[in-house]
Amino acid sequence: MPETVDIRCADDPRDIVHRSCQLLAEGQLLLVPTETQYTLVANGLHVAAVDRLAALSDEFGLELAVRSADDGRDYWSNVPRTAIKLARRCWPGPVVLALKDVGGLYEQLPESIRRHLVRPAGVHFRSSAHPLCSDLQRYLPGPLVSIADGHSTSFPRKTPADVPTRWTDAAALILNDGPCRYGEATTVVQIDGSRWTVLSEGVVGSRHVARLAGEVYLFVCTGNTCRSPMAEAIFRKLLAERLKCQPHELEDHGYVVLSAGLAATIGAPASREAVELLAHSGIDLSEHGSQPVTDRLLQQADAIYTMTRQHRQAILASHPELESRVRTLAEDRTDIPDPIGGSREVYEDCQRAIDRHVRAIVDQIAPE
Repeated sequence: MPETVDIRCADDPRDIVHRSCQLLAEGQLLLVPTETQYTLVANGLHVAAVDRLAALSDEFGLELAVRSADDGRDYWSNVPRTAIKLARRCWPGPVVLALKDVGGLYEQLPESIRRHLVRPAGVHFRSSAHPLCSDLQRYLPGPLVSIADGHSTSFPRKTPADVPTRWTDAAALILNDGPCRYGEATTVVQIDGSRWTVLSEGVVGSRHVARLAGEVYLFVCTGNTCRSPMAEAIFRKLLAERLKCQPHELEDHGYVVLSAGLAATIGAPASREAVELLAHSGIDLSEHGSQPVTDRLLQQADAIYTMTRQHRQAILASHPELESRVRTLAEDRTDIPDPIGGSREVYEDCQRAIDRHVRAIVDQIAPE
């Protein structure tokens, strides 16, 4: 009988991680929890271990486990933009990306291991949100290979007791963390260039995948009570008109529109002047609640528009990798001054400037 370790009761979880990594390095198989189901894993550089894993995988097939979106890109060639977006927004988490355009580190894996990983939809990549999986990958020199989740509701592997006996018999160690968070299968999305297809729906629904694969536009000012909320609302209205839909339907068309402030608090309303001004254009800002710019917002945004050059510089000072995605709202890089505390005429000037520049963006996205 394999040994079972309850990681919830461990005095020092690092000891379990180090021991597990040693077993994997020796070519042993481990039964580990993920956020969806329990699975068998092997060292992705150990040919004999992956051979044994493949023999046990039945119809489930194998997946290549990576730590993050950045790690995933190291295994892809001609990286599709859709894959980057979904990896950035879904990982770590219960979404598997299937790609045929593989290269980079993938080509350095032993050929026999690559044979086991190739499936009709491409190589399946996963980044589990369970901290144990991340810890194991931190100390291993290569990736993990795991048996994919089962998508039949008849065989949920929510606890170690739900796993086939021959899997537990093959494991050198069973790491028990109690019932998995979801106890359902991952959602598998095939990426083919700019196109994507949900091959099997699991924890994440197809509609949510569509939103995650869409374009995210983020407008940024200082307090997120005047300029950026106006830009967000005007953009929503103009883009919805161009697409012949309602503003609240934009996400179903693949567009997510947000605003935030570099020095914003959470939940502050839009300024009274901004609310009154946009109401004359049929735009309701009364329900706006401010939010601060966060690392997560910046990483998920495809296009970030700042009201001033200083806003842009502040973002790039901490996130230089976003250079290509951060630009001033004005194409000529002129600043849109803060109208806070100003007269109605100052607000009107601000609205006209924002409207003009937003229209130019909408013309690029959806030409008439």
